[in-house]
Amino acid sequence: MSSVAETQATQSPDRSWLATLLAKRELLLGIVIVVTCIVFALGNPTFLSAAHLFGVGRSAVVVGIMALGVLLVLLTGGIDVSVSAIAVSSMYLTTVTLQVIDFQGTFLVAIALAVLIGAILGLINGVLVAWLKLPSMIVTIGTLTLYRGGLLAFVGTERIRSLPAQMSDFARTQLFTTQSAGRTVSLHASVLILIVLAIVLAFLLHRLWWGRYIYAIGDDEEAAKRMGVKVNLIRTSAFIVSGATAGLAGLFYAAMNRAADPSTFTGLEMTVLAAVVLGGAAVTGGRGSVLGTMLGVLLITVVGSSLVLVGIPAAWQDLFIGAFLLFGVCVPAIRDRRVERRRGMVVTE
Repeated sequence: MSSVAETQATQSPDRSWLATLLAKRELLLGIVIVVTCIVFALGNPTFLSAAHLFGVGRSAVVVGIMALGVLLVLLTGGIDVSVSAIAVSSMYLTTVTLQVIDFQGTFLVAIALAVLIGAILGLINGVLVAWLKLPSMIVTIGTLTLYRGGLLAFVGTERIRSLPAQMSDFARTQLFTTQSAGRTVSLHASVLILIVLAIVLAFLLHRLWWGRYIYAIGDDEEAAKRMGVKVNLIRTSAFIVSGATAGLAGLFYAAMNRAADPSTFTGLEMTVLAAVVLGGAAVTGGRGSVLGTMLGVLLITVVGSSLVLVGIPAAWQDLFIGAFLLFGVCVPAIRDRRVERRRGMVVTE
């Protein structure tokens, strides 16, 4: 015989418990989050207080909304590191515009304006990447600097503390209020908005043709073209949504913190990217989920919000984010290597 195909010594589990766990990213993240919470709770019992947990939820909103948009870009095989600049530009331009025209209407108009500005800036990224065929990493690094630099150079550097009434009203909008550690604490309404956005995006990705095309492009662009998918349009739409969600996140941040600072969000794009990759999105495209992304956001937020609580300097947060990013890249690489090794088990004689 010229060759003999051999599997393992038996057909029984060629996948160890570790391989199975690595393959189920959401389950793995869930376990890590539970263990992390237990460790922090043992370090400081106030970790489990309503005040701290509500604070974690509030802190997850901005990163979470941005991460939903970045997930779409990664699914198409691209990358968007300009979201922090889009967020701060949308936030500041919206605030200044509302002040200049002395707008007295509903907060929904502010949301629409911030989302529109973000979408336009995202469209620029999409055109450069999808239609001019430029590398998304280089493009978004360039626009990251361009958007932020243009904001500071042409709009202003002043920190705005007197926000329009609509933004101040939103800052006081709470889902519910309770007593914790002798004081009144509330869960902000933006947490519910994040959850609704995540559910809507998950539905779009898994139930509509647009979502299937997003995955198809990232999995195999040439095959998607042969299927008749308008790759350029779909890829551009991913960047537009990424910009729109960044604009929304920026507006929420300004409202909840009662200030619009054009120098904010510096470096936040790496936190967002780490959360999405940690959640299972492949940097090569075609793989990732909304649930995994939200779990990645939750883990990074829990760690970032709880370091000081247990006596660890906040400066260590960047170290953890870098470790999470490497972890998010290494786990799928190890999993894929194991799959390739199993498929290549052919012995030639």
